[in-house]
Amino acid sequence: MDDEEDIGDARSGLADTALTLARSGARRAEAALAWLDRVDPGTHRRIKGLRLVTAYGLAAALGALQDVTQSVPPGVSVGGLAGGFALWASVSEARATRFESSRDLVVLCIAAAFGALTFALFGPSLRELGRGGAELILVTGAFLAGYLKRFGVTGAGIGSQLYIGQLLAYGMDLRPGDSRAILIALLIGMLAAIVPRMLSGPAEHPAVLPALASEPAYGRHAISPAFAMGLQAACGALVVVVLNRAFGLAESAWAITACVYVVATSAVGTAERVRRRIYGTLVGVPIGIVCLPLAEHWPLVVWTLSAFAMIAYAMALPERYDVACGAFAFVLIVTMAASGVHSVELLTARAWETLLGGALGLLASRVIFPLRVVRG
Repeated sequence: MDDEEDIGDARSGLADTALTLARSGARRAEAALAWLDRVDPGTHRRIKGLRLVTAYGLAAALGALQDVTQSVPPGVSVGGLAGGFALWASVSEARATRFESSRDLVVLCIAAAFGALTFALFGPSLRELGRGGAELILVTGAFLAGYLKRFGVTGAGIGSQLYIGQLLAYGMDLRPGDSRAILIALLIGMLAAIVPRMLSGPAEHPAVLPALASEPAYGRHAISPAFAMGLQAACGALVVVVLNRAFGLAESAWAITACVYVVATSAVGTAERVRRRIYGTLVGVPIGIVCLPLAEHWPLVVWTLSAFAMIAYAMALPERYDVACGAFAFVLIVTMAASGVHSVELLTARAWETLLGGALGLLASRVIFPLRVVRG
């Protein structure tokens, strides 16, 4: 009889514990949803985040089809290339209607493919210069990423995509014989980027970016602000190339990328972006490193977390650059680990090379035709 009473008490205790946990989970879920509603009241950014994940996943899946892989040189990841085209085109695109968005997505994917093609054609010859030679192509993309901002949102996206295409080709070490793979990746990337945008339709309301309103410290007619930003990014990237040649950086492209994307329309704005990028990276990288065992044993869990992190990236990017950088740093670390890269030294290089690139971008913004915000 006593045993039955003990069993009944144990069951009752378990039921109470389960009920308490359920209530606690429900409260946390309500708090998370309330936070999401405050950050993204119209769900517009969450929808865009889902579109980014869908575009990348669709491109990667189509690029992995046997009919596709058989038609390209071995060692070239068409899925990875197309996924990069589609993902970053979707990030840069900021139109309100399906037609305008689809048009821009096509243009942005073409820009990325052109950037990849420039590296594939000229990268091998520049590699003959020794360490740091191939990165000289990235310097041209760095300049265009800044200079093309003079043409508005689409121009800024085209400049960014040119650099992204070069960066992807650099990472895959593409050669002139890989041109066919780039073309196939372009077609897949355009399809993968446009289809989710057509489905999201009028539910999206992109953030309106402020117009370029800055002037050089030497006067409005000394040099255009866009040209100054291009020079700042390119000079910072060139310094990274020199440092890589002299000392051998683990992943110099990461430092160049940080330098490219911290350059803003004013020296003060650049300093703010540097600060936020460093904060985000110093949080995202350690969290990603802590999750390395998950990447090794449960890669599906890692890819799921990465998808949620990219949604957070899309939500935070317009207003919280630090959170966006932290989310992307986490995604980069865990996806690299899930893909077989487990060197902690290499993964931590993401943090310190971001510090290097940010510092060089900040220095360039204050030395090379420094910009100031135009006061109305």
